[in-house]
Amino acid sequence: MRPTPRTGLTVLTGLVLLLTGVLAPPGAAAPPGAAATPGAAATPDGSRGAAPVPVPKQAHAVTGRATRYVGHGTAASCTSAAVVRAVARGGLIRFRCAAAPVTIHMTATAKVVNTSRRVVLDGGGKVTLDGGGRQRILYLNTCDPQQTWTTSHCQDQASPHLVVQHLTLAHGFNGDDLGADGQGGGGAIYARGGRLKIVDSTFVGNRCRTSGPDVGGGAVRALSQFRGRPVYVVGSTFRRGRCSNGGALSSIGVSWAIYNSVFRNDSAVGHGANPARAGTPGGGSGGAIYLDGNHFTLTLAGTRLEHDSANEGGGAVFFVSNDRTGTMTVRRSTLRSNPSRGFENYPGIFFLGHGRPRFTRSIVR
Repeated sequence: MRPTPRTGLTVLTGLVLLLTGVLAPPGAAAPPGAAATPGAAATPDGSRGAAPVPVPKQAHAVTGRATRYVGHGTAASCTSAAVVRAVARGGLIRFRCAAAPVTIHMTATAKVVNTSRRVVLDGGGKVTLDGGGRQRILYLNTCDPQQTWTTSHCQDQASPHLVVQHLTLAHGFNGDDLGADGQGGGGAIYARGGRLKIVDSTFVGNRCRTSGPDVGGGAVRALSQFRGRPVYVVGSTFRRGRCSNGGALSSIGVSWAIYNSVFRNDSAVGHGANPARAGTPGGGSGGAIYLDGNHFTLTLAGTRLEHDSANEGGGAVFFVSNDRTGTMTVRRSTLRSNPSRGFENYPGIFFLGHGRPRFTRSIVR
């Protein structure tokens, strides 16, 4: 069902949120020298807004001894081909490039082989994988026979578990290539099946197709996560992502748990919404995050979404649970200055799900 364009809805919503304590004036500044959680979105905005929150153990970074390394001590040894080989072999992958930060220009997509139980790509805070505006960077698809079918139920299997941590992924791109299953999106990461986790990572300038009612995820596209478990995003930043829908993240029927992260200047640039209005290519919803499907959840905790935008609905977040069972929780977070040029029912948010979004100690305006 296509939402009705807003008519004075923002003013009414702002009044409701103010009365319920969601939209609050700034309070006292944070005490000088207050300790910050690594990767946290921001220091507290008075008593409300984005502030670091505890992260569940299962969302922590992976530790342990490396299974293999990319490079052998020099920047020149850290190549696209070396990354592709390491990801195909799996395990806990670290980099031996140089003491200084290094950028690896990806000339091919690194693809996970589905026989791997786990693939952890750990950049150590010094590595950037750059798609050059032409190349998707990482690909996981349990339903792609070229990557090996390992079960008879590829859309709901426990592995591979792909973890991206302490890494920057920049200028990834997915255009007209819809892949083995006809699903586009995911300029930096496309993950269908198994599990996906992102920790302490930065996504900059990733893009996908600029039109289409369902294509989405300038940075990340996720589908078919094992047993409906959430994609964890922790202490990560998404900037300047662009796609038809979901300038940063997009999924169908996938839950997300996002902690202490930042989304800024991401944009949904399609036109015509979903289903596409007559005479339009469709898309343009969810400036930062576009979520569709039936039963799924979204948790935003300790997170900032600012200056994201959508040509249609949800300048920050578009959330449509078709069977109205999905839920959205916003806790110790700030969402502001996220214009929706078409429709919204909360500032920067279009939500259709179970009840209303639950806001706790958050700024939404």
